[in-house]
Amino acid sequence: YFAPKYKKMEFKNLHNQVTPLLIGNVWDVPSTKTAEKLNFQAIGTSSSAIATLLGYNDGEEMEFSELEYFIKRITQNTNLPLSVDLESGYSRNPKQIVQHIKILSELGVVGINIEDSIVNEKRILLDANDFAKTLTEIKQQLEKENIDIFINVRTDTFILLKENVITETKRRIELYQNAGANGIFIPCIEKENDIKTITDSTSLPINVMCMPNLPNFETLAKLGVKRISMGNFLFDKMYGNFEETVKNVLSQNSFKSIF
Repeated sequence: YFAPKYKKMEFKNLHNQVTPLLIGNVWDVPSTKTAEKLNFQAIGTSSSAIATLLGYNDGEEMEFSELEYFIKRITQNTNLPLSVDLESGYSRNPKQIVQHIKILSELGVVGINIEDSIVNEKRILLDANDFAKTLTEIKQQLEKENIDIFINVRTDTFILLKENVITETKRRIELYQNAGANGIFIPCIEKENDIKTITDSTSLPINVMCMPNLPNFETLAKLGVKRISMGNFLFDKMYGNFEETVKNVLSQNSFKSIF
């Protein structure tokens, strides 16, 4: 089942609102149903949360087929527009990445996140020009096959770079924009000046992520941010609460604290 055209258009348009699009990050059917109940406009998977559920580290340790199974269950249980965190594409081969995107599109997915870093023991940034070439090939192939999907390109400069982070981020944004990106995601950016500099440098919608010092949503809107993600932080907090709850049961030798 292909996501209807209107749903894909609706998702694209959500990046042009006055108020930034707040993505409800999900990892299974119950979290998806919660996002729906709380009236989120769109949802996105957290690759880190799904990896954790399956006992993997984040960074393409799980097979694409495992991710596909989760996506299938989520899409069958919601009408919300869904964007999928595809990490670096679960392949370095553009043709294979397109194949993965095609499978997701057939499941009804309206957008993907794809990132310019990979994990080889530790996370490293891919060469910007090479990654832009990969994006161009992906975009051309998708157009050829008539697959319309929102490509949110994640750049990991703020996670991995110590110096010239703004300059390098702007350079990568320009390359990715020319390669056909529909949006840019910059995890770990927090400072108001940095955010403003980046949003001013491009016409593409900028996506930021939950961080300890991230400004509130109203401020982010004023800074020109168009999309806000939760990442895996709510998932981690939920399991932190689970541990606390179990500790109470054990210390009290009773289930009373649950009720």
